[in-house]
Amino acid sequence: MKILSWNVNGLRAIVKKNFIDVLKNEDFEILGIQETKLQANQIPPEIEKIPLYKNWSFATKKGYSGVATFSKIQPMNIKTGIDIKEFDSEGRILQLDFENFSFFNVYFPNGQKNDERLEYKLRFYNNFFKYTEKLRKKQPNIIICGDYNTAHNEIDLKHPKANSERSGFLPIERKELDKIIKKGYVDTFRALYPDTVKYSWWSYRFNARKNNAGWRIDYFFVTKEFFPQIKDAFILNEIEGSDHCPVGIEIKD
Repeated sequence: MKILSWNVNGLRAIVKKNFIDVLKNEDFEILGIQETKLQANQIPPEIEKIPLYKNWSFATKKGYSGVATFSKIQPMNIKTGIDIKEFDSEGRILQLDFENFSFFNVYFPNGQKNDERLEYKLRFYNNFFKYTEKLRKKQPNIIICGDYNTAHNEIDLKHPKANSERSGFLPIERKELDKIIKKGYVDTFRALYPDTVKYSWWSYRFNARKNNAGWRIDYFFVTKEFFPQIKDAFILNEIEGSDHCPVGIEIKD
C-alpha cells in the first residue's frame, strides 16, 4: 500500500495544471493534500468525477488553508479537527480511521507572519500531539502526514545558516520535532535514508527549484509501534505543479 501527501497550494489552481493526471496515474491507495484554499461549494467538478472516497476539512476563512483526503479504501471513521476551536476553525486536520491504522492529514501552521502566529504554531504542535497521544493508547498504529512547516535539521534545507533566524528553522520550532521523536514518532524518510539530501518545498523566487535550493518540510511521521510496517519512504521531486512536491510511504502487505 502506498500513501502520498502533497501541499498543492490551491486545489483550483493545480487542477488547471497536472493534478487530475496525478490522481489518475500515480500509484496510491490514500492521498492527503494540504492548502486546498476552497469551500465546499468550490470543489472543482473534475475532482468530483474521480472515483475515490473524498473527505474535506474547510477553513472558516475563505480561500485559506484546508485539507482533503482521497482514498481508494473506505474509511471506517472520519473526523475533522481535534475539538479545539482555535485550531479546528482553520481546517487543518483530517483523521481517517482504517482497519489497521489511524491516518492524519495535517497542514501545520506557518509562523512567519508575526510572533502571534509563531505562538499559534507552537500551540498547534503541542495540542495536536496531546490528541494523538490519547488516541495512541487505544490505537498505537498512527500515520501523520502533511506540511509540517519546519525543517528539522541542517540536512533538511539548502541554506541552514542563512535561515537560522527565520520561522521554519528556528530552534524553538525544531525542538517541537525533537519532542515528537522523543515521544516515539518516527520521521520515516530520515529513518530510512539518514544521509540523503532531498527537499519537498522550494520558494518561487530566485529559481529556487531549478537550483534545488529547497527545504524538506513535508513529512510522514508514524508511531514507533507502526514503523516496522514501513517498507519505504520517498520524495517525488519530479512531480511539479505546486511549490511543494509529493512525499510518500509504502506499507508492507
